[in-house]
Amino acid sequence: MNDNLRQMIESVRELEAKIETELHRRQEALQYSIHNGRVFFEKELKLKNAALKKSISEYIKGARWSVILTAPIIYSLIVPLVLLDVFVSIYQAICFPIYGIPKVRRSDYLVFDRMMLDYLNGIQKINCAFCSYGNGILAFGHEVAARSEQYWCPIKHAKKVRGTHSRYPVFTDFGDGEQYHEKVSNIRELFDKKNPPAE
Repeated sequence: MNDNLRQMIESVRELEAKIETELHRRQEALQYSIHNGRVFFEKELKLKNAALKKSISEYIKGARWSVILTAPIIYSLIVPLVLLDVFVSIYQAICFPIYGIPKVRRSDYLVFDRMMLDYLNGIQKINCAFCSYGNGILAFGHEVAARSEQYWCPIKHAKKVRGTHSRYPVFTDFGDGEQYHEKVSNIRELFDKKNPPAE
């Protein structure tokens, strides 16, 4: 990897750290804190949020019929999502130890803290839980697939790919066979971090 590309990757990581700092500052401004994985709101904000909650009947009355009629289609996705969850979990449980690939912690991707928001009614909380599960499982599967690709085929594509994972920058260049054979063993050992160092 050339120096220019390495510098750009480091700039992106620095920007991500700044974004994280800003999000933390926003968290403090919204008067909540997180202790041992639980969210705690200051009493004043808790009361203010509770006053904003719509009742379930009010929420349903305000919904368009097309939204109500398509809800079963949306929720039918729970079946493939659960199947993906089960199969990806079994796959990494069996295969990753054999190849020395560290397992992805599923709990890092499944976060259901929106259930604690007092301004959401029961239906909204179920919707949020569904979205959290769907996006969490897809992100979990994405990271399992990224680690698999890092082990089996750490080669960049010739064409531009949208949504590449954080491990992609350390892959060898498309068409550079010498680089691949020189570095594939080393790339397979860069699992210690979510964002492996740019080589």
